[in-house]
Amino acid sequence: MTPSSRSATPTSRTSPITTELLPVHLDGSPSALTTLKDAVADALGGGPAVLPFTDPALRDAMTPDEPAEPGTAVVIATSGSTGDPKGVLLSARALTASAEATHARLGGPGHWLLATPAQYIGGLQVLVRSLLAGTTPVLLTGTGFRPDDFAAAAAKLEGSPRYTALVPTQLVRLLDDGGAGLAAARTFDAIVVGAAATPLTLRERAADAGVRIVPAYGMSETASGCVYDGLPLDGVRVDVDGDRIRIAGDVLAHGYRLRPDLTAESFSDGWFTTSDRGVRHEDGRIEVLGRADDMINTGGVKVSANAIERCLCAQPGVRDACVVGVPDPEWGEAVVALVVPRGEHGDLRAAVRAELGAAATPKRIEFGAELPLRGPGKVDRAAVRNRFGSISNG
Repeated sequence: MTPSSRSATPTSRTSPITTELLPVHLDGSPSALTTLKDAVADALGGGPAVLPFTDPALRDAMTPDEPAEPGTAVVIATSGSTGDPKGVLLSARALTASAEATHARLGGPGHWLLATPAQYIGGLQVLVRSLLAGTTPVLLTGTGFRPDDFAAAAAKLEGSPRYTALVPTQLVRLLDDGGAGLAAARTFDAIVVGAAATPLTLRERAADAGVRIVPAYGMSETASGCVYDGLPLDGVRVDVDGDRIRIAGDVLAHGYRLRPDLTAESFSDGWFTTSDRGVRHEDGRIEVLGRADDMINTGGVKVSANAIERCLCAQPGVRDACVVGVPDPEWGEAVVALVVPRGEHGDLRAAVRAELGAAATPKRIEFGAELPLRGPGKVDRAAVRNRFGSISNG
């Protein structure tokens, strides 16, 4: 039975043991997206597990000739923060629990614009939400992300409420555009912003521009965003153990493709232990402080790259920033920053020194038009380190 031979609406929330992993190549064409949508509908109803991909090497790393793990509806292949490929195993239960909780938080099922790649969990969930809502998603076409293309796609959405999911970089481009793209953004009842942290300055810019955004925190292992504007979705539990964020609920993946060792490390007793540091405030909101491995040991003092990035992004004339530590013969690690400006800015090193102290002050700051990315909105920190490494080595 082909993926398109079943109804486009999932009929079951349970996935039996599957024996086939179906790769779907997303080549950028609308027909490939239709194939994926039908395959996902089939998987949610108990059909073969789906592996969406664009990179054949990443597909091959998931060994599609091996049977799919029991209960798997979708495998999200990721390159991983260290470049080590991982396949996140998601059940129909996890995918539908996430989609239903999202609709409940936003104001009910609606009409979705797919503006991020569907091989990643944020884009794939737009398909799942549309399937559950019984609506047809509109695909953002064109190369890269252009505000005019976004406006044209938004004009094709019929009915309400209207939703889309973006990464912070896309939102910034819409706000900077100030034209048709920004006008289209204002027509959405909610724009979920995820995949990377949404700085306070960006939230304020969106509010001032009349764009209704919902900052989301989550990952492939939680079937997309599971904490909206600091509050867990219905059915999601969040715990901060020490300073490490842990998550439980029906939205959880059940492991990693062919990696029982990694599965045992991260999933235990119904909880998924993330790589993120966080704190729970008195009002119950969860604040993400950054990755556990973002600490830089410089001269024997540990400083948070995330805290420095927040400080830099809060300065006038700064659109984005990435802070990393690079090897240094004097300091062990030197704090360096790649900054994307958006106008005149002041003394950024002095601003960091005043707020966070001398140890956190970047030894070097470089400027660029964009931050290098390794996925939808995720900064490629290895590329930033390599950039400064090449500079230091002459």
